[in-house]
Amino acid sequence: MSGFKLDCVLFDLDGTLVDTAPDLVACLNQALLAHDFPAILDNDVKPCISMGALAMIKYATADLDPGKQNQLLAYMLDCYQNNIAAHSRFFDGIGETLATIESLGLKWGVVTNKRERFTLPLMNALNLSHRAACVISGDTTANSKPHPEPMLAACRQAGVSPEHCVYIGDASHDIAAGKNANMKTLAALYGYIKENDQPEHWGADALIEHPQQLQQWIQATLCH
Repeated sequence: MSGFKLDCVLFDLDGTLVDTAPDLVACLNQALLAHDFPAILDNDVKPCISMGALAMIKYATADLDPGKQNQLLAYMLDCYQNNIAAHSRFFDGIGETLATIESLGLKWGVVTNKRERFTLPLMNALNLSHRAACVISGDTTANSKPHPEPMLAACRQAGVSPEHCVYIGDASHDIAAGKNANMKTLAALYGYIKENDQPEHWGADALIEHPQQLQQWIQATLCH
């Protein structure tokens, strides 16, 4: 990667930095059961998480009219707000990866399509708020990913240039957002990848199978 100077590592939140599926699916199932629908298995709905809570509702209740789906959504999100980090945890190796980034004198931050009412409490619950150089949510800017606006807002907040950033995410719109902002991009294969996704065709600079590999990519980049 000749000429690339890495200053900041930016993460998608759900499915990349944090495994939020246990709490999201638990709240989805509470909403379903409260409205007389059967619960759904974690692994069945997990790939929908990157597309948001409504996508999860639609997957579980495909034939339901939109008005009732929105009722389920409101119930689910209220539940989630009250259980934001009951079971959510770092993916294995993320804690060490963040420590490595910080020890190398690099900045890191989060750019997510998750709404601020959920992002900020989750970051606080995981003791990350004071460590992140930037936190941009889906409603921080007028446009969300794949638009470059949130990516550029993250750079302003962190005081870095987009050309000196790498963005890692587990959905095609993550990679598109990073590329649209002139960043290096990494696809997190350990995240909530759909069965028919083809991350090798997203145009990412590398495919990351586990967070330890991200550490290796960062260290190799700094050695060039």
